[in-house]
Amino acid sequence: MPGDTPAIGFIGTLKPTTGFTFGSQAEIRDIAARKGWLTLFQDFNQQYSEVESRQLDINVNVDLLKDLKIDLVGNRAYQETYTENYRVDPENLTYQSLTPNTFGNYSITTNMIGTAFNKSTIDGSKNFDNFRNNRLIIAERLAEKFYGNTTYSRDADGFPEGFSRNSQDVLLPAFLAAYEGRDAKDQKTNAFKDIPLPNWTLKYTGLMNLKWFKKRFRRFSINHGYRSSYTINQFQTNLDYSAGNRNLSYSDQSPDALNQTGDFKSRNLFFNINLSEQFSPLIKLDFEMKNSVSVAAELRKDRVVSLSFDNNLLTEINGNELILGLGYRIKDLKFKTNVGGRSKIIKSDLNMRLDGSVRDNVTIVRYLDLDNSQATAGQTIYGLKFTADYNLSQAFTAIFYYDHTFSEFAISTAFPQTTIRSGITLRYTFGN
Repeated sequence: MPGDTPAIGFIGTLKPTTGFTFGSQAEIRDIAARKGWLTLFQDFNQQYSEVESRQLDINVNVDLLKDLKIDLVGNRAYQETYTENYRVDPENLTYQSLTPNTFGNYSITTNMIGTAFNKSTIDGSKNFDNFRNNRLIIAERLAEKFYGNTTYSRDADGFPEGFSRNSQDVLLPAFLAAYEGRDAKDQKTNAFKDIPLPNWTLKYTGLMNLKWFKKRFRRFSINHGYRSSYTINQFQTNLDYSAGNRNLSYSDQSPDALNQTGDFKSRNLFFNINLSEQFSPLIKLDFEMKNSVSVAAELRKDRVVSLSFDNNLLTEINGNELILGLGYRIKDLKFKTNVGGRSKIIKSDLNMRLDGSVRDNVTIVRYLDLDNSQATAGQTIYGLKFTADYNLSQAFTAIFYYDHTFSEFAISTAFPQTTIRSGITLRYTFGN
């Protein structure tokens, strides 16, 4: 708090309050003003500020079955910064707030699995169609809440006056309901959620208890993981906010309560909100057979949906990836060396691994009120990686690697790219 005039003594001070000195969060601005501890300069313009951060992390380990391990995670992060200019009335020493402003960011774990497998292409998207249709449902709910039993008028698009199809208060809950897979009639209209929804990872190794698997495999596991989050990149107080009067019809509302498009002003302004989802992996089989051949087959799926309130554009990024890995271990492979004139036989395992992957992703921009979806980016990436490592001694390892990547782009203005990396790495580990 700038403008605080009392000096700190040799052993500190209990001003402005004892509670403040020992960490109390109670308000102290009015007390400091009445005690005469704030500057009275009329041209004083430094900002008072408060920064608040709240973080909630939840981790739960669930053992329903002996060989089934489930980890549940959830988190919520909220950060808010409040700033204001102020002045102190020199006559009655009252604290007067000027231009208060709040801004911050927010994220919480959520669940989008209900719409994860709906078809989404340039030609059409079920989720996006639901988003468009949800707007009228949300607008009518907001109008009924605001006007009560009073009959409200509608605009040229059939939406209640004051809650048009592009109103921020309408778009945000309609968007969340469509892409999180909820009925718009039950969707909460508040932008901030209090309770994080759980995400999870799952690993099952119980197949090794079966005789057929024991006979053929050293290990066999099935893995699955899911992550999803809802993020508000930035929000801030609408300094021009003025509440409407629910006792008046739309035509009688004060112009100060309406924005330039004729909608009721929002208390908070949002610029961009994101929903992201990752199946990492959707499913993964990881096993090693008795003949030292190991196999890892993995399917991943991800998407990010971003809604911009500046231009009412929705950007959707979808990705799918298939990974197949093969490994083989040659046990006790012998090499004869003649270093420094001394003949020596080295015996160690030679571990070889070959991984192939195909990833396809595309970025689609969708216009809310135009049937003109466009692919603005995307590519198909093919990858092939081979590694072989051999322990020359307990601390000295030689590694050969070859990494080949080829990409084809989804848009015609980008050229295919090929990257090849290959070489030998010698690694020496110091210590025991």
